[in-house]
Amino acid sequence: MQVIKYAFQQHGDSRGQLVALEEMKDIPFTIKRVYYMYDTGEGVRRGYHAHKSLEQILICIHGSCKIMLDSGFEKKVVSLEKPYEGLYISNNMWREMYDFSSDAVLLVLASELYDESDYIRDYEEFLKMVERGELDTNESNESR
Repeated sequence: MQVIKYAFQQHGDSRGQLVALEEMKDIPFTIKRVYYMYDTGEGVRRGYHAHKSLEQILICIHGSCKIMLDSGFEKKVVSLEKPYEGLYISNNMWREMYDFSSDAVLLVLASELYDESDYIRDYEEFLKMVERGELDTNESNESR
């Protein structure tokens, strides 16, 4: 499994830092939805799903958290702790977000509007779909 982390260009001086993100330039898809998570309680895990079509970039713009990615073949844990770093999550990738610092703000840029039918929320069903070849996982698409 290939983990893709982006280091976005920072612009700054004595006044502070700025990061500008442009779709199809800094972000590899058209951004159709933006949301963020904050005030996540200690010990809480979020996510527990995959998407059939949707792609995402996750940026912990404040604080830190960890993301567990699971392709159905391999699992990897990625730490997000810099406001200028983004984690690309392809479609058909199971994800769980956890170990949020008390001040964490996790920003998500999504390639599609919210659509409940795009979610795979049952892990066992996700694994069965991968096994049956119903999901095009990154195991067969490492070129991104």
